[in-house]
Amino acid sequence: MVSDVFGEVGIAATYGLVGLVLMALGFVLVDLLTPGNLREQVWVQRNRNAAILLASNLLGVGIIVATAIAASQGDWGEGLLSTAAYGILGLVLMGVSFVVIDAFTPGKLGEMLMAEEAHPAVYVSAASHLSVSAIVAVAIF
Repeated sequence: MVSDVFGEVGIAATYGLVGLVLMALGFVLVDLLTPGNLREQVWVQRNRNAAILLASNLLGVGIIVATAIAASQGDWGEGLLSTAAYGILGLVLMGVSFVVIDAFTPGKLGEMLMAEEAHPAVYVSAASHLSVSAIVAVAIF
């Protein structure tokens, strides 16, 4: 019984690590898609637009990871692989959605979202990230 608990904690830890790696990749993705240093924008300059965009990306990754874990049905190895694969797919699609929105809107979306003043486009981009994540999550089942 105690060994079962430790085994399950180990499994949860590996899923957690995969989730953290995917969230780190999400941070890198947002940093690449936007001008300037994202860490500086969020934590030093307290840029609300940058924080909302990053938060939507991290929440989206969390939605995908949680759904992939739930769908793994106890097969740890396959579950880790599918969690990583669906997480990467979600990140790619979030990046594509950002590029598509940028292509169809005036100006450069990344620059707008890094501006100090609040910009409503951040809500469109955030909704896109969360919508893409929901689509990927539902596709897992």
